[in-house]
Amino acid sequence: MGILVKICGINSAEAADAALRAGADLAGLVFHAKSPRNLALDQAQRLAEQMRGRLRLTALLCDAGDAEIAAVIDAVRPDFLQLHGGETPERIGQLRARCGLAVIKAVAIAEAGDFADVAKYEAVADMLLFDARAPLGAGRLGGHGAAFDWQLLRGRRFSRPWLLAGGLTADNVARAVAAAQAPGVDVSSGVESAPGVKSAAMIRAFVEAARNA
Repeated sequence: MGILVKICGINSAEAADAALRAGADLAGLVFHAKSPRNLALDQAQRLAEQMRGRLRLTALLCDAGDAEIAAVIDAVRPDFLQLHGGETPERIGQLRARCGLAVIKAVAIAEAGDFADVAKYEAVADMLLFDARAPLGAGRLGGHGAAFDWQLLRGRRFSRPWLLAGGLTADNVARAVAAAQAPGVDVSSGVESAPGVKSAAMIRAFVEAARNA
């Protein structure tokens, strides 16, 4: 099986079309007020309908309450919930059972010790995503364009599929896949011409580079 490619932070019809044309496997819709990629529910619904059936849809949330999660699911009907906050394994298990959706749990990595709790998440999530830990004082998670040491993942084995994220671009994704032995990759700011502004050319180049990794 080839490298899985996820384009996150889709926030326009043009970006959705670019992800589809490039042949991405998954598309992420962000529901986090502090992100420049944050979507209103009606906007997210239109984008989801544009992409549905042609790739797998992910709704990204961060420590969201039950009512917010239910509203997102109702509007988007995603294939995955991607949880990017401090959700406990217990919380993830409850949401997975209640919502009947597969869950991607994002784990922030800066050093080897950050893998300590991964086994607990493996037991309840369907997929893992290893992202760079946000810088101190960042005020929000993810999408900062920062990478962590990909070698930290080399040789590790997980019982769930996983994606590598954080600081990936068309120029470095092949090196990242090789260094981390990653089965999949996730990109957001690395295919943007400005914060929250996706570039069709950068999306196409990223997917092509990842596929050829």
